[in-house]
Amino acid sequence: MFLRMPHISFLALFWGATALALPSKSPTSSVPSCRYALEYSQEGVLKDPESFISDFLYWEGKFHQNNVSYNTENGCSYDGTQIDWNTGEATVKHSFSAASKESLQIMLYAQAISGSQCAARWLSPDKPSAAADIAVSVLEKKLTAYLNFNETYPGFGGFLPWFTSDEQDLSPTWDWVNRVPALDNGELLWAVYGAIQALETSPNESYRELAKEWSKWLDYTKSTAAKMFYAGDGNVCTVMDIANQSWPVNDPRQRYTCESNSTLDDPYEGELFTWWLYFYSDLSAQDKELLWEVKRPQLVSVEYNMGGVGPITVQQGWWFSSHEQWKVLEMPYYDVDLVRRLFTNAERARTCNSVVTSTPGMFASVNNITNTTSGELLGYISAAGIPSISSQTEQEHDVITPYSVFPTLLVDQQVGLAWLRNMLIGKKMQNPYGSTESTRVDGTGVSALLTWDSKVTTVNALLGGVQDLVRQGLKKEGLYNAFINVTEREYSRVFKDLKGEDINLCLPKESIPDTGLVDFTSCS
Repeated sequence: MFLRMPHISFLALFWGATALALPSKSPTSSVPSCRYALEYSQEGVLKDPESFISDFLYWEGKFHQNNVSYNTENGCSYDGTQIDWNTGEATVKHSFSAASKESLQIMLYAQAISGSQCAARWLSPDKPSAAADIAVSVLEKKLTAYLNFNETYPGFGGFLPWFTSDEQDLSPTWDWVNRVPALDNGELLWAVYGAIQALETSPNESYRELAKEWSKWLDYTKSTAAKMFYAGDGNVCTVMDIANQSWPVNDPRQRYTCESNSTLDDPYEGELFTWWLYFYSDLSAQDKELLWEVKRPQLVSVEYNMGGVGPITVQQGWWFSSHEQWKVLEMPYYDVDLVRRLFTNAERARTCNSVVTSTPGMFASVNNITNTTSGELLGYISAAGIPSISSQTEQEHDVITPYSVFPTLLVDQQVGLAWLRNMLIGKKMQNPYGSTESTRVDGTGVSALLTWDSKVTTVNALLGGVQDLVRQGLKKEGLYNAFINVTEREYSRVFKDLKGEDINLCLPKESIPDTGLVDFTSCS
């Protein structure tokens, strides 16, 4: 078993610095080959990750195109696009999107505005100096689209349902009429918060003016969040039914009702919305404390112990999908030492579990592979993680995805890159727009698809998300100490003694089998 001692990456060493420090030297401006992953060995990536990062960012940035990942007319995201099974060129656009995809887009722009060389490599490799202006231009259009949406559908209170974005004006998708989710919007709120910090601290006056306009939008959600989503007794509705999306929030006819008994009480990415209510709603002090009391039964300590690896103390996952770690991209959780150590343990378990189970990659909720006869995707796999340390043990483990590495990148950049490379070298796992959505573990199929979730989570992890910017804002508002104290209080109630901190993170041992798949002809 190939193991590597955990180390702290550039990103982890300088939590108080901007993500500009990653990598330490400027990425090259040369054009790498589309199938660049094949040019790197695992040892090469571990020894000198910077060239690999530069190549990765260059090609992932090809996703940022009109009618591929977003609409240049309104600045808003598409879920992504399917690609031709043979050529890899974009075919069927997914013209729908959600607040979660918007958050990934905005996080990346925030880093570009802050001056990150890596964000510039992704956004404008031929002219890095233009990256911030490109980001601001899109954010201007996006804000107009948000404001127009809220004027047309005031019942959403400033929040976004799943929406279609292929027209100038956004509209709810057919299945999200009079419905709105909390979780995705929590991700969006903190991404916008981070972007505002970047804009506010810019020497460019027009950027600072845009920050003021975005702040107005953000402040409006502070006034509507509790009225819409808070169900009382510490409970937050997962999905809210709206009496009529065309009626304003304060219209006497308007009613907001929890769609089901499901509440947003998870200690994963849903927690981002909890923080919004805690900091900015008009809930009473008692209700704000109840928000955390309701969540406590879901914060559970478990131990990974398989194949001679362990015990490793981790936070129990829902599925233990990498997707569940999204919150650390947006808020400075790792400023709490216990959380940083605990989440590093999670990556010990995640990486070593794949070695123990002879898996060439790692698991996260992702789209299934493409049916090569019909060209259709075989559905979506939510239940993908590590059953032994999850509350939901019925899972599917046929498909792995490159974005599963994003939480690993945040605690050990080089180990995360080694796992990323190991999946990218599989057949059809690179295309003219960067990484491919997912692949079967046995190498017999891939998902010929590009999405924000499966691509830009990884990019944002390399850039550090917006946690530095959010920290900056929380300190400015006098909220940072409350964030640290509550986070430390909640986690220290459950996690007293972390086992497994002396165990090494694991490096890939298996490769995706070559079963005769042919690489995309436009990326060969």
